[in-house]
Amino acid sequence: MFNSFKPTWMVESIYQITPEQLKSKNIKAVLTDLDNTLIAWNNPEATEETIEWIKTMKQNDIKVVILSNNSRKRVKKVATILDLDFVPNAMKPLTIGFKKAVKKYAFDKDEWLMVGDQVITDIRGANETGLKTVLVKPILDSDAWNTRLNRYIELKIMKYLIKKDPEMKWRDTIDVRRITE
Repeated sequence: MFNSFKPTWMVESIYQITPEQLKSKNIKAVLTDLDNTLIAWNNPEATEETIEWIKTMKQNDIKVVILSNNSRKRVKKVATILDLDFVPNAMKPLTIGFKKAVKKYAFDKDEWLMVGDQVITDIRGANETGLKTVLVKPILDSDAWNTRLNRYIELKIMKYLIKKDPEMKWRDTIDVRRITE
């Protein structure tokens, strides 16, 4: 049961994921959560680091799509700044939003990677859809009120998973053995 929450990789930040790493894993498209993964949850603006990471992905023909449980209005604001496609109201961890994104683009499931900061929504939903996953540390230590309960539950899940698999460690790259192998 808990394996559905287990990420393929654990990387400290989305910004440490490079096109070279992705290409070495045959990944051509990235689904990314929005709040506390790509940008701070309480800041609708993109940082220079975010803009540079997106620019680098685009220059290397890596498709990036925002997949968020947030409203269309909230996600569109950031997606417009970053010139990215997006799927709002994704209803993660349900697979509806993931499948919608995957179906929209001409990539196979194994060519997608989901990057998110929550095992309950991002990782579980992507795993259930059959996608590779990267769990990242949240950009901020604080969360919106509706995420705090998830964080408490996630702490318990992560303690269990790490106890069962000592290889579940924070890294600075996906160029390591997959946790889920």
